[in-house]
Amino acid sequence: GLPSAMESVEGAVRTLPSSGRLSRGLLFGRTHGRIGLSSRSRLLQPAPLSQKNADHQRTAFLLRKQWTLYSVTPLYRFSNAHLKDYARLLSAFVAAEKQKGLAVEVGVELDIKVAFSNLPDLRGSDQDQAAVLVQLSSRSMASKKNSEEKLVWSGWFCSVSGEDFSENVPEGFTCLPLFLTNGAESYTAIVGSWFQKTFDCYFRRLAISPLNLSWMAAMWTGCKVDKTVPALELVFSVPHLPQPLDISYAIHPEDAKALWDTVQKTPGEVTQEEVDVFMDCLYSHFHRHFKIHLSAAKLVKVSTAIASAHCDGIIKFLQSQYLTGVLTLLTELAISQIQ
Repeated sequence: GLPSAMESVEGAVRTLPSSGRLSRGLLFGRTHGRIGLSSRSRLLQPAPLSQKNADHQRTAFLLRKQWTLYSVTPLYRFSNAHLKDYARLLSAFVAAEKQKGLAVEVGVELDIKVAFSNLPDLRGSDQDQAAVLVQLSSRSMASKKNSEEKLVWSGWFCSVSGEDFSENVPEGFTCLPLFLTNGAESYTAIVGSWFQKTFDCYFRRLAISPLNLSWMAAMWTGCKVDKTVPALELVFSVPHLPQPLDISYAIHPEDAKALWDTVQKTPGEVTQEEVDVFMDCLYSHFHRHFKIHLSAAKLVKVSTAIASAHCDGIIKFLQSQYLTGVLTLLTELAISQIQ
């Protein structure tokens, strides 16, 4: 995983001079429960049609990959104007770390090229910072001229509808609280430690609680998707057994949607009560057929047509028009972990 500093909660608090004031301010102007998601939350809205095609092509590469989630405290003195310099500095840092014997592929001399770029489409509003993409590519040193560059690691920082949080942050800090990575953990550790040293920030793995997973199951079931929709799948882990046991529960998408439509009272909004009723109905249906109380097991994974999410903080985005909607939810969870 990442260096121990990244796991440090104290570190997260230490980075912000006014974190006391921050944590007292109400996030999103709504009352927050202990879960980070407010007790009322907006339904996911698809991106407006006008915006669709251009944005979707630019962010299509983010779909159907497995991303690991982290929360990041605000970056000190980070500037989008200096991305080329950062790429050069990080590239030198990666080379130095590999000299110390941290070569990822043993026996192959690899030249790692670092690229920084912006993903301006991944914003909930104009107040959000543009997302920042970091990519590491390799080519073998021996045949530099004709060898193909191969993407070995990607990570991106974003804040989607996190403006209430960024308003409270002291000057000089940039808020990009959600960090997602795809690639070898050894590269995540190297990139993470460079960011920590350079911008005085801290990273922590972002887990997703069973309660938040049930929110995702309900909200994403309610979303309209054009294509044929896969089943809603819930995976539960059964505790206190000598051998680990997972139960997979698949619900036909039309049945899941019909159930959600009967449960949901307020159009355009989801409440904790509705999520609870939705899950209780699914649990009682399962119990009727299999005599198993799923409420005694732990919900560890949710798969829907919109995205799939695992409690360890691993996500896969499946629909480009709902990308910013899902990122809004994850930004909210990342912020609640920092505060």
